[in-house]
Amino acid sequence: MTSRFLRSTRRALFGASLAALLGGCAQSGITWGVEPWERDLLAKPEMQPGNDALQAAYDDHIYFSKEAATGGRGFGGGGCGCN
Repeated sequence: MTSRFLRSTRRALFGASLAALLGGCAQSGITWGVEPWERDLLAKPEMQPGNDALQAAYDDHIYFSKEAATGGRGFGGGGCGCN
């Protein structure tokens, strides 16, 4: 009796998991990538990375302050922080 109960429970759990997985994959309305009508917004100059020199310098300062062992951009160096 116990083994039959365990088998039926396992089958029920497997079936529910499979249904949830396939149901999640079959949702409509999910789009992958950029739609054609959204491309005009991404083509604006303010959406381009690195268009503001002051912001880029600030971002670099924050990044290299956190990653002090890298040795800076374009430099070699190991984890010790020396070049």
